[in-house]
This record gives sequence, structure tokens and C-alpha cells, in this order.
Amino acid sequence: MGREWTIQQVARAAGTTSRTLRHYGEIGLLPASRTGTNGYRYYDEGSLRRLQRILLLRELGLGLAAIGDVLAARVREEDALAAHLALLEDEAARIARLVRSVRRTLAGPGTGEGFTVEEMFDGFDASRYEEEVVERWGRAAHEDGQRAWRELGEAGRRAHLAEHEAVGAGLAAAAARGDAVEDAAVQELVRRHHAWVSVFWTPDAAAYRALTQGYVDDERFRATYEAFGPGTAGYLRRAADVFAQRALT
Repeated sequence: MGREWTIQQVARAAGTTSRTLRHYGEIGLLPASRTGTNGYRYYDEGSLRRLQRILLLRELGLGLAAIGDVLAARVREEDALAAHLALLEDEAARIARLVRSVRRTLAGPGTGEGFTVEEMFDGFDASRYEEEVVERWGRAAHEDGQRAWRELGEAGRRAHLAEHEAVGAGLAAAAARGDAVEDAAVQELVRRHHAWVSVFWTPDAAAYRALTQGYVDDERFRATYEAFGPGTAGYLRRAADVFAQRALT
């Protein structure tokens, strides 16, 4: 038997999660080379090479179905990349709209010019994360979130964003002061955060813990909270654990 690695070892080395690898296996994208009598999945060198290709194609922006076609040779890699080039060009145009949107926002206060909510959010595309949301939380969670965002309206969207800024700033200040996460004032901030999330989807104790752990583990979301102040993501996670224990169980 050649060299092989456990699912935890592979996930850690590849910078992904065991959950993702199991999902890849369930859809036939990355079968384990064998499953032990203990139920653990093991991967050999061939599996690692296949995972490397999957992650490369994911980095290039191909969806899982398209990657499956490439790996099964139902679609030539050159054709898949050509299709992806068109997607990249669309993404470049979207980024350009984002740049214009931010410039309008920055210019507005100084010039007295107003802007519509459509201009403010031009270029933002929540559907980019559809596959990830569906994988983690289910199709209903994604559709409910999309519907809730549309139904908020212009004033509601502004208020929602402002509430997140206020909660984030409050948590960062509490973390900087060294306030205990059990403090009533901190727990009130966490309650507001849970309510902010619940506009789109109401997480129970386990889901809220998993969500806030994601703020620490996922560099995209960690950067969002660390922008309020160093350590804010981890502080929120610890405070959310207390809140989940007290209020959600």
C-alpha cells in the first residue's frame, strides 16, 4: 500500500475543511481512495493530485458541475477555461462598477451630491456566494436571505448596514477595554448581532456558534470584523458562545 493521508491531514494541508472534502466525495468529485473499518476516509497520492486540480479550477472560478465535466473529460479544459475567461471579463466589469460605487459614496458627503441605493450597491452580487451558502446551510436559507434583502427596501438596507457597523464598533471597543464577554453590555451587543443575522435567517445555538466560528476561520469574514479592531472576530465568537448557551438553548 502506498502513502495515504487522513481527511483531516488533507484538509489542513489544502487549506479547506473536512466537511468540504466529504461534500466533494458525496457528489463524486473526489472519492476517498479507501474508507477504513473505523469509517475514516483516506486519500492516496492520486487523490491529492485530483484535489489539486479541483482547487485550481475552483480558484479559476469554475463551479463544481463544470469541474466534474472537466475531470471526466466531458469538456476539454481549454473550453472550460475559455468559458471562464468570459466570466472573468464579467467580473472585471462588476469590479469596475464597485469602484465607481465607492467613489460616488466618497464624493457624496463632500459635494452635497446624493445617490440612490441602487448606485450605492451597484456591483455587489450576493449570488456569488450562492453555492457556498447552499452547501453549508441549504437552498432554503439562500432563497430566504435573498428575498429578505430585496424586501428590506432602501431605508431598511441602510438601517441594516448601519446596525452592523454599530455592533461591530461596540464589540471592538469592548474587546479593546478588556470587557468580559459575559458582561451584560457585551451580551446586549451580541443579542443585536443575532437579531441582525436573523433578518435573513434565524440560527439556533449550534448554527450561531458555527456561524461566528466561521468569522474566525474564514479570512474573508475575519477581515470584515478585524477591520473594526484587532481581535474582534475572536471576541465575538467567544461572546456568541455565551449568548448561545444563555439565550438559544
